[in-house]
Amino acid sequence: MIVSRILPGNDLKNSLKNIMEDSEYKSGIILCIVGSLKETHLRMSNSDKKVFNGNYEIISSEGTISPDGVHVHIAVSDENGHVLGGHLLEGCIIYTTAEICVLESEMKFKRIFDPSTGYKELFVE
Repeated sequence: MIVSRILPGNDLKNSLKNIMEDSEYKSGIILCIVGSLKETHLRMSNSDKKVFNGNYEIISSEGTISPDGVHVHIAVSDENGHVLGGHLLEGCIIYTTAEICVLESEMKFKRIFDPSTGYKELFVE
């Protein structure tokens, strides 16, 4: 298992990519991300991209990670406990910390472009 801390000011998605590149894992399952963001970039279910400025607690996250990419869904809450969620995009900047736990998968995950969705989708070898 990879357990790591991402420091303030770093981009969450890029840091996840770096963690994967620095490991010997073929693929991984993101078990949790605990921490906070000061800028949150999400792709919503209708494919709109939204930016939320301000401090948000990461309250839930899950996903897959491989050399081909990172696919994470994340939920964050504001100072009033209102929850926002969506697909993690680059530009999510760590506020105080992000603690990451990634479990190695014995299967190899690939992300291959699917013309029917317009996105790279999971393919398992």
